[in-house]
Amino acid sequence: MNPVVGLDVAKGESQVQAFLDKKKPYKTSFKVSHTLEGLGILSEFFREVQDLTGIKPPIVLESTGHYHTPVVQYFEERGYLLIIVNPLVSYRAKSSSLRKVKTDIIDARHLCELYYKEELEPYKKRGIQLLNLRNLTRQHESMTGMYVQTKLQFQAVLDQVFPEYENVFGDLYSAVSLLTLLEFPTSKEVLGVEEDTLANRIDELCKSRSSKWAHTQAKKLIEAASRNPFKEILYQSHITSLELNIMMLLEYQRHLSKLEAEIDALAKEMEEYQIIQSIPGIGEKIAATIISEIGEIERFNHAKKLVAFAGLDPSIFESGRFKGTVNRITKRESSRLRHALYMAVRCAIRDSRKKKTTPKIIPRNKKLREFYDKKRGEGKPYKVAIIACANKLLHWIYALLKSNSTFQDIA
Repeated sequence: MNPVVGLDVAKGESQVQAFLDKKKPYKTSFKVSHTLEGLGILSEFFREVQDLTGIKPPIVLESTGHYHTPVVQYFEERGYLLIIVNPLVSYRAKSSSLRKVKTDIIDARHLCELYYKEELEPYKKRGIQLLNLRNLTRQHESMTGMYVQTKLQFQAVLDQVFPEYENVFGDLYSAVSLLTLLEFPTSKEVLGVEEDTLANRIDELCKSRSSKWAHTQAKKLIEAASRNPFKEILYQSHITSLELNIMMLLEYQRHLSKLEAEIDALAKEMEEYQIIQSIPGIGEKIAATIISEIGEIERFNHAKKLVAFAGLDPSIFESGRFKGTVNRITKRESSRLRHALYMAVRCAIRDSRKKKTTPKIIPRNKKLREFYDKKRGEGKPYKVAIIACANKLLHWIYALLKSNSTFQDIA
């Protein structure tokens, strides 16, 4: 006999259906909650199937973000074979039916039937380090998005309160710049104090710079306040919004700095981190994102499978004599990996000085830049050439991780 159990996982519960063999469902489908009690009942059911067949049943379930995590962890600890199916694969199997029916019971049954129809790969556990790194890099990406939105809101308010302030400090969003603006948000407040008072306050806020620099910045601030078109602020709400946005920006900077330190410390313990950074154009943040999204390279037995995982493989559309010529990439699976590769390619093909002492300009990654120029020379649009480079870059990453070697660029 060849038993299997299908789990249609949802938030906090799963629909269960067991088969003792192909076309031999066992009992009626039922639901269990993702609690210790519910998973214990499910474990007893699995043992019942095992007693009947003499074989420990594999468990088939769809990848559902984080909802399936407690189920996977519970049964992995108990030695069960887990098969986590890509939702696209299970959806294709469900769509083969002529009847349009969508229920949890039917879905759990389809997962069992899929086990007998196709050769499914067992779940391979990612290391705790990789999972931690993935969680941190995704949190960093999410927080960076919120930080950028706050910067846009801050800029919009600043344009209505103190637009001339933007060029006072080299970096508008530095801590000293934001803290100075928090204390002196309008021209009236800047011009209402002496230059020495401003300089002393700036000096207190930035201990790493000299007092001479602080006096220079104070003078620039007074000049900016004198040029500012908004001498009187009509809307107090703008000042309130400006203060709130500054405080949020400072908090985001603190949290992002902490995340970056934790990501860097965790990634440095992984050999893959150094291997991927050996490719010119890939820095620390991009390298951490790439290895956390790929996970264990052993999951892929061919570079093309990794390319498909990143959604960089071209879609194919043919029917009869028709053959599609405009084939876009599938954009399936990991969008974060795809975005990281896109950024890596842009950095790699960008021109930079070889040394600060020489005006000689060369691309960061000569091999990839030559490939990019070749594609552009063939008449490929910019985005098509970039995607082709990302595909090639992913092939390189696959080869390096599989062979455990570093990238050798052309000098």
